[in-house]
Amino acid sequence: MDNITYNDIKIVYEDNHLLVAVKPHNLSAQADDSGDPDLLGLLKRYLVEKYNKPGEAYLGLVHRLDRPTGGVMVFAKTSKAAARLCKAIKEGEFDKKYLAVVYDVPKIKQQHLINYLKKDCRTNTVEVVPSLTEDAKRAELDYKVLSSLDGGKLSLLLVKLDTGRSHQIRVQLAHIGNPIAGDLKYAANKPRANCNLALWATEISFKHPVTGTQLVFRVYPPEDEKPWCYFNLDTFTQKTN
Repeated sequence: MDNITYNDIKIVYEDNHLLVAVKPHNLSAQADDSGDPDLLGLLKRYLVEKYNKPGEAYLGLVHRLDRPTGGVMVFAKTSKAAARLCKAIKEGEFDKKYLAVVYDVPKIKQQHLINYLKKDCRTNTVEVVPSLTEDAKRAELDYKVLSSLDGGKLSLLLVKLDTGRSHQIRVQLAHIGNPIAGDLKYAANKPRANCNLALWATEISFKHPVTGTQLVFRVYPPEDEKPWCYFNLDTFTQKTN
């Protein structure tokens, strides 16, 4: 990712208030201690050069994706849009769906998971803990098995987040015995997969912060890459509704 530029980033939608883009796998959503390029910085450079802006362009980060996770993200081009989007997220009016490829076949094909998670900032890892644990945060998601490979070694899941905790999907799916393929943190008991983390933010839906129009943005993972290429993703286009 060292040589990546904003020309490598796919812009899904743009108006005076919003910028929707696709974050590649292994690119940070915002600058961190590594000093590596980040999506927010690249998109700011895009705005500066496209509109010949003096100095730095404003772009508000209203939600995040883990560095190894790819998929669709929305940014605010004004502080008013940022404030309204943050409020929508806080009030549960910002829906996010993911595709994930996990090891094996979940015992329950469709389930609502509720766990309590605690983050260890020293190791940047998260674990499931009892509900009364100090600093534990409630985490909820729904998943549905869309398809499984012959032999059941891998399954494609649709995941809908109800909360937005750090590493939430990765930890909750690992906790039920189905860690995500390519996860170096939470799939230690599985054969190492020669692929990126198979977690992709496939859909975001929310009301436009100014017009109030309901917006839905959907993107799909790279179909020529493992393990996505093992599944016919076109089959599930309508199943994410």
